[in-house]
Amino acid sequence: MPFRATILTLYPDMFPGHLGHSLAGKAIERGQWSLETVQIREFADDRHRTVDDTPAGGGAGMVLKPDILAKAIDSVAADPRPRLLMSPRGRPLTQKRVRELADGDGVVIVCGRFEGVDQRVIDARGLEEVSVGDYILSGGEPAALTLLDAVVRILPGVMGNDASGTHESFETGLLEHPHYTRPQEFEGRTIPPVLTSGNHAAIDKWRQAEAQKLTAERRPDLLAKRTADV
Repeated sequence: MPFRATILTLYPDMFPGHLGHSLAGKAIERGQWSLETVQIREFADDRHRTVDDTPAGGGAGMVLKPDILAKAIDSVAADPRPRLLMSPRGRPLTQKRVRELADGDGVVIVCGRFEGVDQRVIDARGLEEVSVGDYILSGGEPAALTLLDAVVRILPGVMGNDASGTHESFETGLLEHPHYTRPQEFEGRTIPPVLTSGNHAAIDKWRQAEAQKLTAERRPDLLAKRTADV
């Protein structure tokens, strides 16, 4: 069964977005994954199709109403797929979680808007809050596209060479080593000789050392975690 993504959103026209192109676009054409959207506003029951209200206790902005969002979620057939809520307060998305999602049947993603989502529907519908970074977006749609991009590209058969997805940043707990290609010389800079030596053991050793060096310089937190996990 192909990977199935269902998106609950106020802006269904934002999908599939860039996922309709390149590897993900070709994969959806081949039936390797599918994408459907659910318009949350369709479940509002007043003539203005109201989906939000002022926050209890006061404050700026508006909050997505729990009754309307619950109806939208309940319209999706019950199945084992995890229900995700894209939220800046969620657990950070990691490559490990991406692989777990890719190994499953698909995802149901709720895209928040305004100041957030009423906590009661998060609790009542068991939504897993997921963050794509320590910054604020205008809504959950760009975050959902990012999550799906990360997942779809590693689905079986999507990349021409499945091994491509196993030697990248975060897959081994390290950032990826530098890459080079022809021409041999570019503006006075040459390809490191070891990479053209034909000595695969030496190349692997160089790449590992460079990955360690880059990670120590740019993401020492990853290196510390990797050491702690060993």
